[in-house]
Amino acid sequence: MLEELFNPAGYPFWILIIAVIAGAIAILSRPFSTYVKFVYPNAKYEAMGNPYVAEKNLSNLVGSKTLSDFREFLSNSKDFKIKGESSYDIQKSLDDSFYQTIEMMKKDSSKKMDDFFDIYLEKVDMYLVKKELRNKLKNDEVNDNSIEQAILSSTKKLLYDIKEVERENLSEMLLDFGFHEDMAKELANEKIDYMEIDNEVDKYIINKFIAVKVPYKCGEGKEKFIKTYLDIYNIKHLLRCKQLGFGKENCMKYFNGEGRELAKWKYEELSELDGVAQVINQLEGTSYYNVLKDSIEEYNREKTVQILENRLDNLFLDLIKEISLKNYSTIGPSLRFLIFKEYEIQNLKVISKGIAEDLSKDFTKKFLVMEGST
Repeated sequence: MLEELFNPAGYPFWILIIAVIAGAIAILSRPFSTYVKFVYPNAKYEAMGNPYVAEKNLSNLVGSKTLSDFREFLSNSKDFKIKGESSYDIQKSLDDSFYQTIEMMKKDSSKKMDDFFDIYLEKVDMYLVKKELRNKLKNDEVNDNSIEQAILSSTKKLLYDIKEVERENLSEMLLDFGFHEDMAKELANEKIDYMEIDNEVDKYIINKFIAVKVPYKCGEGKEKFIKTYLDIYNIKHLLRCKQLGFGKENCMKYFNGEGRELAKWKYEELSELDGVAQVINQLEGTSYYNVLKDSIEEYNREKTVQILENRLDNLFLDLIKEISLKNYSTIGPSLRFLIFKEYEIQNLKVISKGIAEDLSKDFTKKFLVMEGST
């Protein structure tokens, strides 16, 4: 049998050779087919860039005297076509621009990225869900405008269901939608912790990002993104809890999973500490220590963890840039462009609000997130 199989003069031998060659071609072509599908979109995003996470461009915008000047400055950019006279209308136009960016990326990219982009759109929608859950729990009301503003039909339905459901059936409805059982536990409490409600909404999205499938050779880049996001998210909540004087039990409610450097045992250890400064000191050895240590004096003056959260966001951009460079032939540049775009929109909304409320340039700058500032 083996002699016949390996006999060059026989058909079985050549069938075996052809099968081996075909298998080798299939193995080698699979990653190549992934790279090819990212060539055009990644080149496009690199060419477009993200100018409004750069300090120079943001400084020019912050100096705008009026909303008209701000809108005109942005309208000269090929990436933004801003409409509206009021700060609210301009901010809504900026949000619409972000939605359009995600739809553009979805159109340009492999179909296997569709679910990832849909989750990102759902992430944006979750702001409305947080807002209307509060309204439901406090006033038993839901604003119809929020239902209209939602991007995805699934979010519109969720908001409608929140509006129509009886208060005693709200937990069951949210569990059926896909929220974690901790949401139901919190809703059963006599005194609702609204920070925990917001956290459960975030947990829902984080879990969807963890589970979503992406193209071959893109899993590592996606995992590094979500693990880095988790670290930043968990540290932000821990710092906020310590500023509020929370103990370990309350702090642990906001732990949403292990990241790249912050394991659960480390988070538990940090939760036992007494204040913000102690938490920062115990983060020594992680990527997050230096940027927080260098900001502690400003935190002590301002007495708000917003200062520290902004520094972490600056660091997040730098870490995403690293992930992009290490995954440059697949998902990296797409991740970078998308995440940077989200922060661009956030920066522009902050500036428009600062101009409308006649806030000082220096005050507005404190809330801007910039690349390369850590």
